[in-house]
This record gives sequence, C-alpha cells and structure tokens, in this order.
Amino acid sequence: MASENPSVPVRPGSALLIRELLHRVRTWAPDRTITYRDRLVLTYRDWLARVDRLGGWLKELGVGPGDRVGVLDYDSHRYLELFFAVPMSGAGLHTVNVRLTPDQAGFTIAHARDSVLFVHVDFLPMLAAMKEHLRGVRHVVVLADGPWTAPEGLACAGEYEAGLAGATPMAEWPEFSEDTLATLFYTTGTTGEPKGVSFSHRQIVLHTLTAGLTLAVHDDPVGFRADDVYLPLTPMFHVHAWGLPYLATMLGSTQVYPGKYEPQMLLQLLSKHRVTFSHCVPTLLQMLIHHPASATVDWTQLKIVIGGAALLPALAREAMAKGIRIVGGYGMSETCPIVAIAHIQPSDVERSESDRVGILSRTGFALPLVQTAILDGEGRQVPPGTVGELGLRCPWLTPGYLGDTAGSERLWQGGWLHTGDGAYVDSDGYLRITDRLKDVIKIGGEWISSIEIESALARHPAVREVAVIGVPDPRWDEHPRAEVVLRDGMGEVTARELSRHLHAVIETGVIHKRAVLTEIVLVSSIPKTSVGKIDKKRMRAALQ
Repeated sequence: MASENPSVPVRPGSALLIRELLHRVRTWAPDRTITYRDRLVLTYRDWLARVDRLGGWLKELGVGPGDRVGVLDYDSHRYLELFFAVPMSGAGLHTVNVRLTPDQAGFTIAHARDSVLFVHVDFLPMLAAMKEHLRGVRHVVVLADGPWTAPEGLACAGEYEAGLAGATPMAEWPEFSEDTLATLFYTTGTTGEPKGVSFSHRQIVLHTLTAGLTLAVHDDPVGFRADDVYLPLTPMFHVHAWGLPYLATMLGSTQVYPGKYEPQMLLQLLSKHRVTFSHCVPTLLQMLIHHPASATVDWTQLKIVIGGAALLPALAREAMAKGIRIVGGYGMSETCPIVAIAHIQPSDVERSESDRVGILSRTGFALPLVQTAILDGEGRQVPPGTVGELGLRCPWLTPGYLGDTAGSERLWQGGWLHTGDGAYVDSDGYLRITDRLKDVIKIGGEWISSIEIESALARHPAVREVAVIGVPDPRWDEHPRAEVVLRDGMGEVTARELSRHLHAVIETGVIHKRAVLTEIVLVSSIPKTSVGKIDKKRMRAALQ
C-alpha cells in the first residue's frame, strides 16, 4: 500500500528497478554461463561481479542520475553488462544504431546528450566521421577483442577490460524513482531525422515480467524456459534485442552472444551450444537456413520468434520442415516491443498443419495488460472483422518522442498509441495485421494488402524473397509491383511463370481479384533497413 505521506521515501526493493531483475539469479544459477562468440565464457557469478565493477567505473567517470551513456557495439557480454549497469547507476543507456550513416548516428548522440561513449574498435572510424556531433562527449571507452589504438581528438578513458580490472565495485547502487529513464534509442521514419524513443525502469521490468509470463504459460509452438539456451539474432541496439536479454538474465538461462553477425559464426554457435531459443526478422532466418553451412545445424532443437515483419506461411512451412518450432510476434520500436504473439489456442491444438501455419502467421493474441482497439480515421473503434488502424494501450509503451512534442501528440492522439498498422480481429479472436497503412495499395478506389500478395507469391517453391509496393498507374491509381529474389538454382523460372502462379491463387478467392494487375520483376536482392527488415521506402525511391 502506498504511504499516505508522500514525503516518506520509497522503501528499498519496492520500486520496479532493473537491478531487481538480478536478485534471484545470484543464487539460482551462479554457475550457468554467458558466452561471447568463440572467445570467452563467463559464469553468472563472474558476470555479476563485472557488472558491479562496471558500476564503480561509471561512477569514477562521473556518470550518475540524469546522464546518458551511448554504446556502439556488436551483441556481446559487454553490451549485456551495460544493459544493466548504466540504468542501475541512474543514467540512461543510449543504444546507438551502428548501421546508420555517421551523420545520422552522430545526430542521435548529440540529440541524446551522451556524455560517455562505449565504442567497439570497428566503429571508431564512425566517430572520426561525426566529430562535429560529439562536442558534449567527455569520455570514450574502447571495446576491443585484440590490439587497439586510441581515437584521435577525443578524451579516451582507456579500454573496457583494463577499466573494469582497475575499478572499485559499486558498494551500493543508488535509489531513484522507477519512472526514471532507463533506455533510449532512435527509430528512423519515412521523413526527417531519427526519433528518440525512451523507456523507464518500470516499463522495462513490466515488459520483462509479462513477456516472461506469456512465454512460460504458452509453449505451443514456442515458449521460453529457464533451462533454454538463448542466443539473440536481433541487434541489441534495436529495442533491447526485443527485451529478451533482460528476460534471459532474470531467469539465469545459458546465454550466447555472437558479436558481429556473420552467417558462418552464427551457424557455428547455434550448433556448438545447441541453442534452443532465439528471435529475428524473416530475412535473417531465410539467410541462415539457405546458407551452405546450415546442414551442420540440428534445427530440431530451435524455437524462434519472428518479428519486425510478417511471418509469411511459406517461411513458416520451410522452417517447420526442418523441425524448427516457429511463431510470429508483433511489436514496434515504440512498444518496448512485444505486445502480441501468435500462440495456438487450446481449441486449435488439433487443427491440421495447414491451419496451424495460417494461425502462426497471424499477429496473434495480445499479451496480458495489453489493450487493443481497431480505429477508423476519426479515432473511433470499429466492429470486429472491420479493418482499421491498430491502437494500443499498456504500461510499457513509450510516452512519446524525445524533444518532439508534436510527434508525441500525434502518436498518442485520442489516448491510444497509433501504430500506423492496418488490422482487424478475425472470427477466432486473433489479431491480424493487414499491412502498414502506408504500404496499402489503392487500386481503382479499393485498398489491397501488399502482405497478401507477398504471401501468395512466396508459396511458389522458387521464391526465396518477395516484397510488394504500390506504384502510380494512370488508370488504376496504383498497381502492385512485386520484386522477387529466386532461390539458388532456380534461374530458369520466369516472371511469367510466377504471374501464372499468382493468378491461380487469386482464382481460389484467397486474395483480392485486382491483384492480377501485379507487375512481377526478378531482382538479385531487395533493400533492407538497418535492422534487416525489407525497406519499401528505398524501393519506392529507386523508381522515382
């Protein structure tokens, strides 16, 4: 019960702070391991001691409540240490997107007001290219796996391991409000500069607990247990690697961090450590299962959550044929991110494999505490089965964009977080995303989903990857243009053959008949965003 006297301080341990996620693991799994690439294995006991020393070093560097600390690194044990030690110090952790241009990344560092940067040696050249944005940076710490050279013109505080070795462990972590900003990162939109998205300690803890509960009580087809072996296949700079490193650490699961994403190394780690749980965007899973070295992996041990883009039925079938347990999830940068997972309802357990594939490819059911609404253009809720914009409410959604009042008001107009996704609730109660509203194609006054056309084309066995956009059409307003990458060895397949396949699907009534207007183009690759999702903005720009 809250104190009737607001001047009475909050009791230690009663606030939802990130440090509270570490209490149980200290005694529950001190000898389980956290592995970095093929270079280092730490027990949780050793890793926790490193977190305490990192807290002491941050204090020596002058980092405290209200400060911002930027990180440019690959997925690593060091990044995981920073995930905890920086917010536990009362500072905000800025996970810098290292796939942005130097100018964009520099803008985010300046906008976030980072005072200390932890930078992997591979990204030091980026710093040299963004010096005009680094005037507020007091210290740069170098993250190195081997020899390194101090960056010129910047105050280098030394190398990470040496700094930890000489640091005095944090004796007592500071007390502060659970609403204190814990993490910050930037999302790139269709126009303008990147937008800052932040989350508090309370929001991250609630997201961790609710995602953990959902994955613990639902395991058809994918759950997450304390005895799983976890490897992230989503960058840690992107929405905390979907928040799952916090969950894996809280549970004391065995963890494997791959460093730089290299297909051969990822497959080696998956096989060597018998990884059982991961998550990624569809394009990365496609890349891995089609890699020549994929034959070395026992895929039957792997459970994987797909997000960032729709899980098309063709990919789900291909993964399931290898023995992978796969499911689609939904979230976005502004939602911390997980808000829905397509678990199988008890009433659907006995459904055919074909039916199950269709269910797993839906958006799924919202997590506990998540409210959903399907809104029309005026912000009013529409009846079930009607397509509108998906609106969300729950305790861990971002309050808005850092320093952008107008953008924040648009995001939360009418008291719902506006996702920009078209969606509806089907007759079985599953939430279904139809398309990004900006990706819906207007053909002769009717709106057609690009995802439906992509899904139909992906059924053809020669199709490795497909993306559909709308292009101007003098007669129809727009017509769909599908860019298709064929599987290796399928060079004899033509666009005409794929068109015949699409027409056959249309005749079954599964998708709108005006999808027959789809223009099909064979390409060698499809552009991707910095987090590996298909970049339809660049596809459109290339045609202008």
